[in-house]
Amino acid sequence: MSSPGVDGDPKPPCLPRNGLVKLPGQPNGLGTASITKGTPAAKNRPCQPPPPTLPPPSLAAPPPRAALAGGLCPQAGLPLGGPALAPVPGPPVERPPLATDEKILNGLFWYFSACERCVLAQVCKAWRRVLYQPKFWAGLTPVLHAKELYTVLPGGEKEFVNLQGFAARGFEGFCLVGVSDLDICEFIDNYALSKKGVKAMSLKRSTITDAGLEVMLEQMQGVVRLELSGCNDFTEAGLWSSLSARITSLSVSDCINVADDAIAAISQLLPNLAELSLQAYHVTDTALAYFTARQGHSTHTLRLLSCWEITNHGVVNVVHSLPNLTALSLSGCSKVTDDGVELVAENLRKLRSLDLSWCPRITDMALEYVACDLHRLEELVLDRCVRITDTGLSYLSTMSSLRSLYLRWCCQVQDFGLKHLLAMRSLRLLSLAGCPLLTATGLSGLVQLQELEELELTNCPGATPELFKYFSQHLPRCLVVE
Repeated sequence: MSSPGVDGDPKPPCLPRNGLVKLPGQPNGLGTASITKGTPAAKNRPCQPPPPTLPPPSLAAPPPRAALAGGLCPQAGLPLGGPALAPVPGPPVERPPLATDEKILNGLFWYFSACERCVLAQVCKAWRRVLYQPKFWAGLTPVLHAKELYTVLPGGEKEFVNLQGFAARGFEGFCLVGVSDLDICEFIDNYALSKKGVKAMSLKRSTITDAGLEVMLEQMQGVVRLELSGCNDFTEAGLWSSLSARITSLSVSDCINVADDAIAAISQLLPNLAELSLQAYHVTDTALAYFTARQGHSTHTLRLLSCWEITNHGVVNVVHSLPNLTALSLSGCSKVTDDGVELVAENLRKLRSLDLSWCPRITDMALEYVACDLHRLEELVLDRCVRITDTGLSYLSTMSSLRSLYLRWCCQVQDFGLKHLLAMRSLRLLSLAGCPLLTATGLSGLVQLQELEELELTNCPGATPELFKYFSQHLPRCLVVE
């Protein structure tokens, strides 16, 4: 204690008692024993001898009953019932820090999105080591723009970026945007896994030529999935010279030089093709007859997007050339009519997904063909089919396997048509976005679909705040998209 003595001389700042030191009172009002975690003991206790070594709390023997009743603490000899003195800290228990425990982190990081994981990987090396495991990035494709592939050196020269972080995470595919032939060659030379480890390549809005396409597919022997979008510098001759039989999935969209001869190259050079997605304004019915018998067995997905020249004759060629299709899209094929849909329903009985969106000539009769013959169908897309009415929905109500139904901007669907859908207990996803004639009363009846997982009501005038509150109470497991 440091209070002044009788004759005015101050007492020594520290007086030992039973081997311990009681700290002098602090001016901050914390009393005689105010040491917080992290305060350096040597700095605050200049006269205190080193504390005795204590076992961890879990291993320490319990004090005798006499001590608990007011006797002496066996370790320090202090009266437990007397004045409070400064506690004697023991050595900290050795535990692995939770923030770097890999077992905990491996479970924790699953709760974050891919974008959030990118940020978390910059916190420390321990987190990066855990997050850079391929399991956290499976199914994701990094998108690299041409300007991101180089760093500018002080002298003005460009140097290709280091891609080791991508290799560590085990990405199987890349999307390159706005690249040239030279950029692709640099990517192949600087990415260690480009030769065998990359299985999917996507080139968008790029100036790749026939020569660049040929070099890429010749050097990158692991590529089996290829996407070309908005690439206007390669020609059909480039496809003939570069396509390899190992490719099983091909997507070509918005490439102005693609026409019937490109389909001929695809059909002749890709015998193992499983998926083909094609958006080409100049492809005609004739090209759809080029598919070989081998592709008839291997191809299960065909997407013809905005192929304006395709008519019902082209549909005839498709159903005869590719009888094993399980997914077919005729989205934007504006010349296809109900007769074309009838051909699909009668000949492609294995279909599980059918997209007829933006086909303005489709009517309720087409839906009758679909309901009668496509008993395995799980997904049906009818967006912008403006001739679909409540009668067509009554046909669909008999489809027990249908799980996803899209009716976006079907402007003739009314409340009465929704009553037919209430019998479809298999429905898990229903989109009514932009349907102008639906009212809150008609929409409220959808609470009978208790198994519904997602309901889209974007731009639907009948969807009021009161309705959304009603859905939250009666469809608690359903995601209602406003």
